[in-house]
Amino acid sequence: MSISTDPIFWLVVGLAVLLVGLAKGGFAGLGAAAMPLIALVMHPVQGAAMLLPILMVQDVVSVWSFRKEYDRALLWQMLPGAAVGIFLGWMFANSVSTDAVKGLVGLIALAFGLHRLIENRLGTAGWAIAMPGWVGTFWGGVAGFTSHVAHAGGPPFQIWALSRNLPHTIFIGSSAIFFAAVNYMKVPAYLALGQFTAETLWPTALFMPLAIISTIAGVILVRRISPARFFLAINLLMVAVGAELIREALF
Repeated sequence: MSISTDPIFWLVVGLAVLLVGLAKGGFAGLGAAAMPLIALVMHPVQGAAMLLPILMVQDVVSVWSFRKEYDRALLWQMLPGAAVGIFLGWMFANSVSTDAVKGLVGLIALAFGLHRLIENRLGTAGWAIAMPGWVGTFWGGVAGFTSHVAHAGGPPFQIWALSRNLPHTIFIGSSAIFFAAVNYMKVPAYLALGQFTAETLWPTALFMPLAIISTIAGVILVRRISPARFFLAINLLMVAVGAELIREALF
């Protein structure tokens, strides 16, 4: 489709940017629908290059909004692994099947989300055994790798973060800082691959106001819902995202 004249392009990408903004504002999981939507109207590689600067600006808004609400230990555990995962994703970007990665992440997300929902239903939610920090480093690496290869870093991050049973604003703030770091670490790889072009960056500039407004709206809305409803929504989104990733991998 022509990105300069087709109204469908503007509607679809606008919806994707809106969903990512709400996700960055705290509704983690909504952003997983962004790239599948964008892929309907432009090449996925171009779409990823167009979206990354938007994500980086939204990261500034979300990190500032939750700058005092995060778990330092979780970030120390996960970010080193994420850096290694991004590096591996860059090295093997041309040899790894994106569909296979999406399918695997989808299965993990679906199983984990269903497990958490059943636990909540039975009143047994919570992890009885404290897992060692290297497990968080491992999931950080998975999140960095899948974020670079398939734009699917959310589920691996949430698996470890949700297992920590954090207060919901601490969960949101930790997610904001983690993915801000991940997105900024992706920039050298995108530059090396020559993915930033005028064709991708001028739509980025036009969508930037919507990106900022939707992120602020997410921050305001997420603070008004109860923690129980927030985590129920996150677990439901995990199931939905997992099912969507499996669908993309198979079809």
